[in-house]
Amino acid sequence: MSEHIAPTRTPAFEARLKKRYAAEKRFRSLGLAAIVFSVAVLVYLLGTMTLNGIGGFQRAELEVPIDFTQAGLSADPATMDSPQALQSLQGQGLPEVVQYFAQESLGEAGAEELGAQAWRDVAQAIIDDPSIVRGQETFWLPASADLASGYSGEGSQDLQALAAELDAAGKIDKNFDAGFFSRADATNPQQVGIWGALKGSMLTMIVTLLLAFPIGVLAALYLEEYAPKNRWTDLIELSINNLAAVPSIIFGLLGLAVFLTLFPNLRSAPVIGGMTLALMTMPVIVIAGRNAIKAVPPSIRDGALAVGASPVQVVFHHVLPLALPGILTGTIIGMARALGETAPLLMIGMRAFVASPPDGFTSPATVLPMQIFLWSDEIDRGFVERTSAAIIVLLLFLLLMNGLAIYLRNKFEKKW
Repeated sequence: MSEHIAPTRTPAFEARLKKRYAAEKRFRSLGLAAIVFSVAVLVYLLGTMTLNGIGGFQRAELEVPIDFTQAGLSADPATMDSPQALQSLQGQGLPEVVQYFAQESLGEAGAEELGAQAWRDVAQAIIDDPSIVRGQETFWLPASADLASGYSGEGSQDLQALAAELDAAGKIDKNFDAGFFSRADATNPQQVGIWGALKGSMLTMIVTLLLAFPIGVLAALYLEEYAPKNRWTDLIELSINNLAAVPSIIFGLLGLAVFLTLFPNLRSAPVIGGMTLALMTMPVIVIAGRNAIKAVPPSIRDGALAVGASPVQVVFHHVLPLALPGILTGTIIGMARALGETAPLLMIGMRAFVASPPDGFTSPATVLPMQIFLWSDEIDRGFVERTSAAIIVLLLFLLLMNGLAIYLRNKFEKKW
């Protein structure tokens, strides 16, 4: 009977063991450092955007008290409820009334720096509550872009001095601009808003989802469950994988060459933008869908077939519901990528100046990334702040979409 010899820890063995432990410790330290660096960069980015964007949610406004009892305006409820309410107030001389009381409160120099469309804010207040024309009311109305720059310490010395004088009298201040979320693009940073671009993004994403999701899911099901394994399906799979890596500008060129040739009158419309982005998003959905379908255990299929289900019932009653969480996650991630794209939309004309929100899928529109791109090209400080504010809104929109992906994945996920 042989004697068992216990292994010995030689100095060479100890040295190798110590070296492996040191390598593992370095690897863990490098991993932790990478995570800390990534979080620090993210915090810096979000902090910078937040600090720069706070001013974008505000605008410089002038205090103008108006005594409507001296104005002689008529605002009966029936007229104020009609589409011609704004024209009625304008015809009664509301712009001149606002300018008169602005001169009374701010002086001639201050009244000249009142925004040209400031009277519309007063008109909207009257439309919302016609009873205010029977008394006195104080309004905070938008200042001109030049006076807003002077109030921020930029622009001419005269405007800076005027802004300082009005500030000392409590007649100018920066207030939260709720209209930023309800207006569209404008040439004046005091009057711009993101609703037009945001609505255009929503309409474009709806078209993208309605086209890319069903086609992508059905293509994934066919390739994974029904397609024969031959050179043609291999070629299709290779093409789909290559399309997922194609630069987005190529899809813009395709949209320009095909969709705008077929529908030349729909340039910059959400339906064209949606079809172009659907081409870009579809390969991502197909790949994510195939991976999710592959993850369904074969025993699910075998069990369904064993109890008499047809192949179609197996796919749509068992495989697809179990693969749905992965499909939805991939879809929303692809949609989030499409939401941030600008290059394809540049090619189909969605960088146009659109001063009113789109009425439908065929109306001229722009999208949030394109609006940010246009504002970032302006030299006015007001547009710089508005750009940062729009970026914050876009990031929040993307965060909501990714949060929705996590929620749907957890809601439909099955465990076995």
